[in-house]
Amino acid sequence: MAGLAAGATAAAQFRPGNGPRIRTTPAVCLYSQVLIKVPYDELGTILRGMGVDGCDLTVMPGGHVPPAQSAVDLMRAVEAVTGVGLDVPVITTAYTSLADPTIRNVAAIAGEMGIPVFRAGTWKYGAGEPEARLLEVQRDISGLAAMARAVNMAVAIRNLAGDHVGASVWDTHMAIRGMDPKTVGFAYDVGEAVAEGAGGGWLTGLRLALPRIKMVVARDFVWAKDAAGAWKRTACPLGEGMVDWGKLFESLARVRFTGPISLPVDYDPKDEISAIRHDVEFIRKRVAAAYGG
Repeated sequence: MAGLAAGATAAAQFRPGNGPRIRTTPAVCLYSQVLIKVPYDELGTILRGMGVDGCDLTVMPGGHVPPAQSAVDLMRAVEAVTGVGLDVPVITTAYTSLADPTIRNVAAIAGEMGIPVFRAGTWKYGAGEPEARLLEVQRDISGLAAMARAVNMAVAIRNLAGDHVGASVWDTHMAIRGMDPKTVGFAYDVGEAVAEGAGGGWLTGLRLALPRIKMVVARDFVWAKDAAGAWKRTACPLGEGMVDWGKLFESLARVRFTGPISLPVDYDPKDEISAIRHDVEFIRKRVAAAYGG
């Protein structure tokens, strides 16, 4: 790990700055998986044309940087983005514990490259006892947090609706409340939160998460019936679904959140480029309205 960190330091000397720029408003970032057909060495040029501030870079199986190739490709992928003046404020991974032999390499390189946020994978409750499962996940998160602290990063825990640990935000809060808030917090997905806690429940979860929010995932959805007549959540362009964006951004502005907002653009648009630009412009308008100018 020390050798990798030293190599990453040498590489970081050739990039403009060391980590994302200091901001007064959130950084609008595209989730790189949206452009998975674009090689990582071309990402920066494409992203700059989209009008974003940076990239939520996938470092996971099937992502832009497969973990097994991180020693070679992670630095290059980050530099492909930062080299055109954009930021990489977060990497998204599938890691849920320290058991994977690639995790320390990825963390060492990302930390040395100045990336502040490490989005973890997801845990499911399954058929076992929920309280026992939550204790297991708490131990996993504690290990991830210790690793992140060693490389000057923060671990962000997702809130995915359904059988996932963290779906309600409350369970993750209980698991991490004794941990350093600088080191572990939330990758708050507003679409997932609204799907799980329709009505006012999602706002209570947001208030609970606000002091520890490390990043926000911006997705929207509508409820629609499928061919069998069952209600199904269907992704849609931002602003056309169930999410109350005004309340979200009022809350973020109140705590002066300036971390990354990741756009997954997961609604299978006919024109992907236009869809990305729509979502980027939508978020920029919401940020301007809430943060002022």
